[in-house]
Amino acid sequence: MRIQSLLPAVLTALALVGCSPANPVLEIEGGKIQGVESTVDGVYIYKGIPFAAPPVGDLRWKEPQPVIPWEGVKVADTFGPGSVQVNHDSSNPWTSEFYWEDPEFSEDCLYLNVWTPAPGKPGKKLPVAMWIHGGAYTGGWGYEPEFDGKVWAEKGVVLVTINYRLGVFGFLVHPFLTTESPHHVSGNYGLLDQIAALKWVHANIAAFGGDPDNITILGQSAGAGSVKALVSSPLTGDLIKKAIIQSGGGVNRVPTGRTAQPQGAVSPLDFVGKATKELFDWAGYDTLEKMRAASTEAVFTLADRYAAETGVPFRLSARPVVDGYVSTESFDEAAQEGRIKDIPYMIGYTRDDMGNPEEGIRRFCDLRNAAGQPVYAYQFAHALPDDESGSHDMKGAFHSSELWFMFKSLEHSDRPFTQADYDLAEHVVSCWTNFAKKGDPGLGWKAYTPESPDFMVFDLSEDGAQDASAMGKPLPRRQ
Repeated sequence: MRIQSLLPAVLTALALVGCSPANPVLEIEGGKIQGVESTVDGVYIYKGIPFAAPPVGDLRWKEPQPVIPWEGVKVADTFGPGSVQVNHDSSNPWTSEFYWEDPEFSEDCLYLNVWTPAPGKPGKKLPVAMWIHGGAYTGGWGYEPEFDGKVWAEKGVVLVTINYRLGVFGFLVHPFLTTESPHHVSGNYGLLDQIAALKWVHANIAAFGGDPDNITILGQSAGAGSVKALVSSPLTGDLIKKAIIQSGGGVNRVPTGRTAQPQGAVSPLDFVGKATKELFDWAGYDTLEKMRAASTEAVFTLADRYAAETGVPFRLSARPVVDGYVSTESFDEAAQEGRIKDIPYMIGYTRDDMGNPEEGIRRFCDLRNAAGQPVYAYQFAHALPDDESGSHDMKGAFHSSELWFMFKSLEHSDRPFTQADYDLAEHVVSCWTNFAKKGDPGLGWKAYTPESPDFMVFDLSEDGAQDASAMGKPLPRRQ
């Protein structure tokens, strides 16, 4: 036997030596895996688990394919690359808040992460939550510093965070791709990644102590838009049991007798595809073979190069589309017609959020009340503290500010958080994890009803205590 052939067995043996009853080797799709301890006793992290084959080469712009098996025991101690995106610098106001250290970015990005207090205990059947990050469908990754899942696991919820394809690699509409597809569609690859992750969770999460029949999906901003797409997609079946929509708006008014486009979507496919084909043809990528053979950088910078050389700006589609397969109608239309998942929902926004989503959220709550399912509305109103110099770009209860609190990950921020902030974070994360457990956040938070159309307001009073007088009260309508 050659020495090289001994390596898999040796690596497996070394991994098993470090194995303990509390941190067992698990059998999942693809092979064996072992996690690493978190900073919380009894909570283990599994970083960078592949949930699909790398979408590279001939798999670029195709539906995610099954995981490629590995040899031996994979020790999941390293996060996988994030999807290709622009490197973050000081010109991005979110850089100093969340993106201060970019990871590796790659087309090979289909990895997820699991935090659990019960690895190897399928009988535990703990509730499961799958987090979908935001970032305008062009940025972000599943393990940003604010997405630390150890508190969720400590509270008895198995938390999964995912990566998915972004930008031109995740949402490209092109007639060649539409013709090639067995479903005669293109675009929505990022949504297909999310659906593949959801199916992976359902098939594998029992090994981590999770209940595959109690999965909550949640997301913020573009992640919330993704949640809206998944609860209205025929491809997700009955896998989703609860959903949380954070700063993703509610329901826009849909004119009677007309099919509205989804919020943030582009359509029709043939119009978008025609423009995209002209761009790729300009660069010489006039066949699918050439499109897939082009380097990652060449594809990613294509629109910018076109604008620089022609003087004509071009913005590639980077959002979900109504394609008749992944998405058969807009979320607005599906919600108004009662065709979204008939499950409990939590929905809300931050006080200084983008736009004014309150009315759309109320409209969504009214529709869910009519459907007979509970819905819980909130406003995160706490202005985040700043240092004496006011150095933080983001002020007030800004878009995304609740993330530090719903993960209770304040320790990773350089803001001067006080004990009162930590107390508020404990309240927020308890509401979120309670909802994941049983569809009811508890702690005095009542469902939104026509008789009591109230939002839970998360804030601190002037003396730094939780402002109980503001919680569960009707919000004054913005002018």
